[in-house]
Amino acid sequence: MNFLSDVITYVRRLIKTPSNASISDNLIIDYINRFWIMDVDARLQLFDLKTKYQFQTTPGIDQYNMPLYDVQTEQGAQNIGMYPVYQGFEGPAFINGIQVPFYTQRSAFFNLWPNYVQSLTTAAVGDGTAGPYTIYMANSPVVPGSPNPQPSGILAGHVDMAGIIATGMNVDPPLSTVFNTSIPVTSVNPAITITSTDAMGANVIVTDSGQFLASNQNYGLLMSPGTAPFGNASLGAYSTTSNTINYQTGVAIVTFPVSIPVGMNIQSQCYFWETGLPRAILFYNNVITLRTVPNTQYLVELDAYLSPAAFLTTSAALQFAYMAEYIARGAARKILSDTGDIEQFQFYEPLFREQEMLVWKRSQRQFTATRTATLFSQGQGNQGNWTGGTQSSA
Repeated sequence: MNFLSDVITYVRRLIKTPSNASISDNLIIDYINRFWIMDVDARLQLFDLKTKYQFQTTPGIDQYNMPLYDVQTEQGAQNIGMYPVYQGFEGPAFINGIQVPFYTQRSAFFNLWPNYVQSLTTAAVGDGTAGPYTIYMANSPVVPGSPNPQPSGILAGHVDMAGIIATGMNVDPPLSTVFNTSIPVTSVNPAITITSTDAMGANVIVTDSGQFLASNQNYGLLMSPGTAPFGNASLGAYSTTSNTINYQTGVAIVTFPVSIPVGMNIQSQCYFWETGLPRAILFYNNVITLRTVPNTQYLVELDAYLSPAAFLTTSAALQFAYMAEYIARGAARKILSDTGDIEQFQFYEPLFREQEMLVWKRSQRQFTATRTATLFSQGQGNQGNWTGGTQSSA
């Protein structure tokens, strides 16, 4: 049975267009995709879409974006852009199999895990040129060239999910040998700041960009920050010896946009954490933040709701056959709304709602199958006189 074909046929019956003459299969598939991708997950939290998201941490990296689907092409060469693989994350959360606190509010998370700014009074002194200058971050403990260098604990800049989408490439973090100016200012979260003053008394500021050197991902590209939406600017050619910060050693080599007067102080600021096994997770702005910063690879596991994928052109793209009529009515509903056929829209609306409730009933049975946890719901302990994990006074 070709479920996609069946859905298209049923949509045609609902909108009373039996052939391609007035509306093509390709356009109907587009409406089906729009309803499936944009509407279903917002209208219903389906148990069938509940799943687990897991990933391995990268040493020294504390922030991880929600993953994105690659750009897909549906029938008729219509592109479906990158969109989140998951609707969102929730607890319980585990790191290497151990449950950890899961936060969605920055205030509660950073009250316990504050980002303290490490600052050097003077990291370098101006010589009358724009550079290059070698700048040392605070707490730069790693010896360059060591056989197995560990993360320094100096946090790296980050580009959020909207910034990844703006690049047009599903590569996270962005890797390049040139600075990508298509990333909006509002999507960049710098963690390294180098400051000085020019001959006119104006601030000179350089930060990291959340973009990394393609040939060596230990190196972050430095930039001159600017105003929204696309004011961040390149500093010129990038390499391991030019306009980058080595996050392992904490050493930056920078050529400023303007000359730094002779004797003028150059300061550096950074966030520093002792690396180790993370013990808390914050999910905010579609970004997972870990504390403490991982010193090696750890397995992170979270509960999640999967975002439905596009139908494309395959007969197997409809995962759940019991939803076929609901999806068909949802797509037809959008078509009737767009074409202004209000009479038919209103006639079919109760039937659409009925199908939605039938689809939801399947999930409702699963969600209500588990007893609400209480003090006594865990059963008797097997040592001593214990009830629900609390020792009896008897």
